[in-house]
Amino acid sequence: MDFDKKLAEANAKLKAAKTGVAIARKGNRLWLRATLPPKPHINKSKSYQQEISLFLKTTPAGLQSAVIKAKQVGLELDQGVFDWYNWLQIEDNRGKVSYWLEKFEEDYWDKTAKTETTLATWKKDYQVVFNKFNSDESLTLEYLIKIIRTTKPDSRSRLKTCTYLHKLAKFAGIEEVYKIKELQGNYSPSSVQPRNLPTDKEIIEFRNSITRKDWQWVFGIIATYGLRNHEIYHLDLRDFPIARITGGKTGERFIYPLYPEWAHEWNLKEAKIPNYQTGISNSKLGEKVTTWFYGKFPFKAYDLRHCYARRCFEFGLTPDWSAGLMGHSMQVHLKTYRAWIDEATYRKAYEAVINRDGRPLPPE
Repeated sequence: MDFDKKLAEANAKLKAAKTGVAIARKGNRLWLRATLPPKPHINKSKSYQQEISLFLKTTPAGLQSAVIKAKQVGLELDQGVFDWYNWLQIEDNRGKVSYWLEKFEEDYWDKTAKTETTLATWKKDYQVVFNKFNSDESLTLEYLIKIIRTTKPDSRSRLKTCTYLHKLAKFAGIEEVYKIKELQGNYSPSSVQPRNLPTDKEIIEFRNSITRKDWQWVFGIIATYGLRNHEIYHLDLRDFPIARITGGKTGERFIYPLYPEWAHEWNLKEAKIPNYQTGISNSKLGEKVTTWFYGKFPFKAYDLRHCYARRCFEFGLTPDWSAGLMGHSMQVHLKTYRAWIDEATYRKAYEAVINRDGRPLPPE
């Protein structure tokens, strides 16, 4: 029998017995839901609907235990002897940061397939934030806010910290988690100042200055196709000059070179990928490229991708097509990449439209 059907039957029996308690499912965990007195640290006087974490999995055995605990809570409420201290286990390890981090990660991987991409996301995003914790501390809203305030307001770090701590707090059933969202500030990629991107002429000059053939090829392929750093290791050039991405952050896609002359003149069809160890995460592969670029040019490797985005605009490609070629959403293209386009680029595009043959003219 389907677990959700069993859960519904169990709740129907609890309701018929007038226990006043229901069993709720969150992911692969079971909780109790009832109208309960305020917790000891909450400044409220009246009872209201709350949840009790049972630390039980969504299995037949877990459901059986949840029914027993639901009846126990119902009896305590009926007799007026319910005490949060018996359920919160304040001094128990279940209140500790270490316990909740372990359970949160376990639940995350129960719902997310482990791939190179998801493992990299966990390490680069979730783990970076969770490493700020003292694992022996109790997981409370106050402690989470203390961690958040170690980050700079209106920064990318503040936004990421709030995002992942909000998920953890909701999972742990912490009250008033909206206070975490209130601290995240106003950061967005589009609020970042435009970079001083190299011109296409400068890109040619810098590319020609590279003596190592493998890294000259890397520079050229990223500049010509607007690749993410790690995507050079997931490249299929059998349909050259069309490039196909076979894996990486956003999966498969095809890309056209906006300067096909670069693709042919630089002989990019002959891939010269620097040696690397197989099985490395996309994050590590990207770092390899980032590290090689560091200090060699007055810009970063990723700026070559931004130049491709700028070129999409200059060439008059529609935003949806541009986003598809670059492997990101329309929202990212419009909010993020448009931020890198400077006034000179807009003027160039405007003049191309105004000076083209057959453009609409004002009425006489």
